[in-house]
Amino acid sequence: MSTERVLFAFVIVLALTLNVGFVAGEIGEIGHHNVYELFAAIVVNLIATIMKFGDRSPVGSTMLATSLVADLQLIAAAVAWGVYNHLGVAMSSHQSATVVSLATGALVANVVSVVLLVIEMANLRR
Repeated sequence: MSTERVLFAFVIVLALTLNVGFVAGEIGEIGHHNVYELFAAIVVNLIATIMKFGDRSPVGSTMLATSLVADLQLIAAAVAWGVYNHLGVAMSSHQSATVVSLATGALVANVVSVVLLVIEMANLRR
């Protein structure tokens, strides 16, 4: 068992689970979504992206692409939340839905990344 591979898989799965934790809840109710969980998802996704730069496997470029998409979506969600909070009024359900739907896009990218990781690990056994 390679410690490097375990850490790599751990960070990728942690990025997915933090993303799921943020997205879970009613899409139009911002109270169901924690800003600190969004921040943690961004940080862990950025770490996963950095780790994927060193991956030289055949699916490594696709995994890096999914990670970059997730980063972009999560950062866009954070920027949107920041802009909406800067307006100084309570966030509407439409604004909340915008933030959560951007994070949901990142969730899809993270799911693809984990599926690719599982496929790659299964192929290592053969």
